[in-house]
Amino acid sequence: MPVGFAATFTSRYVDVDGLRLHTVTGGEGPPLLLLGGWPQTWYAWRLVMPALARDFHVVAGDARGVGLSDKPATGFDTATLARDMADLMTALGHERFAMVGHDLGMWSGYALAADHPGRLVRLALAEAAIPGLTPSPPLFSGKEVNDRLWHFAFNRLGGINEQLVEGREHVFFGHQFTAKATRPLPEYAVRHYVDALAADPAALRARFAPYRALDDTIAQNQRRAAHRLTLPVLAIGGTQNLGAGVAATMEVAADDVTGVVIPDCGHFPAEEAPRELLSALRTFLAPYRDQGGSAPESVGP
Repeated sequence: MPVGFAATFTSRYVDVDGLRLHTVTGGEGPPLLLLGGWPQTWYAWRLVMPALARDFHVVAGDARGVGLSDKPATGFDTATLARDMADLMTALGHERFAMVGHDLGMWSGYALAADHPGRLVRLALAEAAIPGLTPSPPLFSGKEVNDRLWHFAFNRLGGINEQLVEGREHVFFGHQFTAKATRPLPEYAVRHYVDALAADPAALRARFAPYRALDDTIAQNQRRAAHRLTLPVLAIGGTQNLGAGVAATMEVAADDVTGVVIPDCGHFPAEEAPRELLSALRTFLAPYRDQGGSAPESVGP
């Protein structure tokens, strides 16, 4: 952990509609929700959290099925995942807030903005395509694309994937980190993520669950697309992964999109390029910070 991390941040559980969600919170200022992606946990934000906490009350959440949060059998479509986060912030006393979402956190961030207009003031999204908005790549893609995306089809399988991965979590998930990172993640960080998945069969099942719910999520996103987002959106990509494709995805669904492409970065900007990510977030979130979380922009469709 960064020096002084424990003096600023507190790990806590929040009960939301019968679901126990884990969060790490700290800092002073308007609320800022951080929601990570697959196969990571809140820990992915550790390098940027101390700097953000100087200007914001940071809430780094674990979605249902992630990390120390409960792992129910159902509820992994983005409508439910977004509602979980809206309810979490309500339980913490935050009616309106800004959000940063990465990977699957980007899926939930889009759903939260669309399904809960008025809750989000600003939305920063990183390194994902959104099912139902982004055209699917062809089955016979080039090797580079296949290496990065083959897990989508694999993760949607109905149980054979768990049988193949269980006991080989370090092989499967280790490949995911290696294939998608341009600046390799520290071995201790990869081990942290993978050991947690290997320790609990429910955790492995829950990490496949959002992909198994994709039919529902795609249908939801197709309905959401009928009402464009009007809040400010920052779309962040790494040059060696999605790049400008993140902004292109969000321009399909939102009116006010700013794109940022981080040089020499793959899929994990919070860990590969924390300084560059912080620079982009500070610029984007400055109006929200300066107005104490009461930015006047329209915040929904």
